[in-house]
Amino acid sequence: MTDYGEEQRNELEALESIYPDSFTVLSENPPSFTITVTSDAGENDEVVQTTLKFTYSEKYPDEAPLYEIFSQENLEDNDVTDILKLLASQAEENLGMVMIFTLVTAVQEKLNEIVDQIKTRREEEKKLKEKEAEEAEKQLFHGTPVTIENFLCWKAKFDAELLEIKKKRMKEEEQAGKNKLSGKQLFETDHNLDTSDIQFLEDAGNNVEVDESLFQEMDDLELEDVEDDPDSNPADAGSDST
Repeated sequence: MTDYGEEQRNELEALESIYPDSFTVLSENPPSFTITVTSDAGENDEVVQTTLKFTYSEKYPDEAPLYEIFSQENLEDNDVTDILKLLASQAEENLGMVMIFTLVTAVQEKLNEIVDQIKTRREEEKKLKEKEAEEAEKQLFHGTPVTIENFLCWKAKFDAELLEIKKKRMKEEEQAGKNKLSGKQLFETDHNLDTSDIQFLEDAGNNVEVDESLFQEMDDLELEDVEDDPDSNPADAGSDST
């Protein structure tokens, strides 16, 4: 007859020796304990971790122990589901013999796989970002291919902007025309305009300078003295010469 209690006690002593820093007894009846499992450090020292809780059934190891994930760190929900499935399959395969070490070892390997997956996922995300950056740079230098649709869209926008500019210019010219005064309006607005030229001459007074060199000396001019004879007739002079 199998002494289940003896087998369970012996396994508990072995587990406490193997996992001195991560093994914790929760209760003795029924025997319940936790073991914390941590992955190897990843590329950036990231780790994933889970604490497994086991409780011996009355006929363990002929019956599977009760197990659950007591706590976890850096695990996704799908990772937790995968670990529980792994525990179920391993427990089924190892019925009839003590199996806690085997279950913990399987979970340890699974956590290391998860760290590798995180590394791979980060590398893929990095490559994707680099590819997106390259595509954006190509788009910047090569521009958007011209199609009929985007050309018509651009033209409609351009025509609308041009129309706005024309309207604004016409409005400015119209406003400028309204503000421009005619000569009559200027005269009526400033009554000093009718005396401005006279005032200029009065202000100049004796200060007006004349350049005498512009005129020839009177001595250089040959002028004939014509007697102031009221009876003289230029026509008679012409007839005498003949």
